[in-house]
Amino acid sequence: MVFLAKAPKASEIDWSNLGFNYMDLPYRFLAHWKDGKWDDGELTEDATLHISEGSTGLHYGQADFEGLKAYRTKNNDIQLFRPDQNAARMHKSCERLLMPAFPEDKFVEAVKSVVKANADYVPPYGTGGTLYLRPLMIGVGGNIGVHPAQEYIFTIFAMPVGAYYKGGVTPTNFTTSYYDRAAPHGTGQSKVGGNYGGSLLPGDEAHKAGYSDVIYLDPATHTKIEEAGSANFFGVTKDNEFVTPKSDSILPSITKKSLLYLAEHNLGMKAIEGDVFIDKLDRFSEAGAMGTAAVIAPIGGIEYKDELHVFYSETEVGPVTQKLYDTLTGIQFGDVEAPEGWIQKVEY
Repeated sequence: MVFLAKAPKASEIDWSNLGFNYMDLPYRFLAHWKDGKWDDGELTEDATLHISEGSTGLHYGQADFEGLKAYRTKNNDIQLFRPDQNAARMHKSCERLLMPAFPEDKFVEAVKSVVKANADYVPPYGTGGTLYLRPLMIGVGGNIGVHPAQEYIFTIFAMPVGAYYKGGVTPTNFTTSYYDRAAPHGTGQSKVGGNYGGSLLPGDEAHKAGYSDVIYLDPATHTKIEEAGSANFFGVTKDNEFVTPKSDSILPSITKKSLLYLAEHNLGMKAIEGDVFIDKLDRFSEAGAMGTAAVIAPIGGIEYKDELHVFYSETEVGPVTQKLYDTLTGIQFGDVEAPEGWIQKVEY
């Protein structure tokens, strides 16, 4: 039997050189749904889920998840960024998979309980690190027919992380993919495990070819950008517009929603959700990928049909991208005033 090693003591961690890797922290939250209702759930030190071999999460993809972070401020407070939005999105993902959603208010409470219990592992202010939280739900129990499970597990675990992309906030190049991320009218708008399993092969091929990740085009016509790896795409036009693709197959990113607001209200830009045609990249002076894990990853260039289209630079971050990054992370770390309701404190 293989046992996962426990995380080192918080005092032994090199906070400024964190990767984006799993750590078995002391506590996580665990709740069970059975006989038509959720129990109250509790914190546990057991990092292993004990499930039946017949669990639908293993056979039929009844599994969804979320990702959010806790941030330590200059005053040593700990705060969350829009956790209610993660609760609402997971609710919708559960509805898509016929899973019983965990109550949204209790979702936020459970997130806070995990952060509080692992408060020593929230990286110090100024290191660039955060405490990443992974809420997860799976169908469990002795099932074999293709139908929803009779029991479910909801858990939240956490780990301190650094930058998702090793280069941090530096431009990298992406390549367009022959593969589709999601089917039209499929589960692309939900944060479900199956969406990510299918992305491993194209992502691996892109890495081997020297690219940071892949650009997925719309599955119906392969003419429009939909997503950038496991993140949303944005472009800054030469007319000072912030543009991000609009499609029923795209995951409704909380980071995207926030940047659309900040681009308009803080930077005075025109914020647009619309078509982004792959053969009209010259309308953009800057481009990037955005999401909870990456925050903003500047895109230096996109390879399409053996030609690399370079935006602002392959080595330097564009001024608008940098301003958006500074504003968003400033809010998350408590250095910039947040719009009402965006920040929730964690008492510890």
